[in-house]
Amino acid sequence: MVPPPGPRCRQDGSRSLLCRTMTTPPYSQYPQGVSDKSKVVAGILQILLGGFGVGRFYMGDTKTGVIQLVVTLVTCGLGSIWGLIDGILILVNGGVDGQGRPLRD
Repeated sequence: MVPPPGPRCRQDGSRSLLCRTMTTPPYSQYPQGVSDKSKVVAGILQILLGGFGVGRFYMGDTKTGVIQLVVTLVTCGLGSIWGLIDGILILVNGGVDGQGRPLRD
């Protein structure tokens, strides 16, 4: 099925339908290659609630977030030290989101 002419599609002189591809939204406010997640927010969440992996869930790294949650539950809370250290490292070194893009400042 061919899309009708409209804001995304137009017909040229030979009656061929030309459509623009929408790979990135035109309203994107962050540069390509940089995450829309903040490293400050991720670091603070990880310091305060790191035992539950909240900072990692915020960043989109669900695998590490689930592992941190399980370790904290299995060790009766001692695993939350991992979350505290991880939060400090996120604040100091930054990190990447779930898609591999560096976190914004």
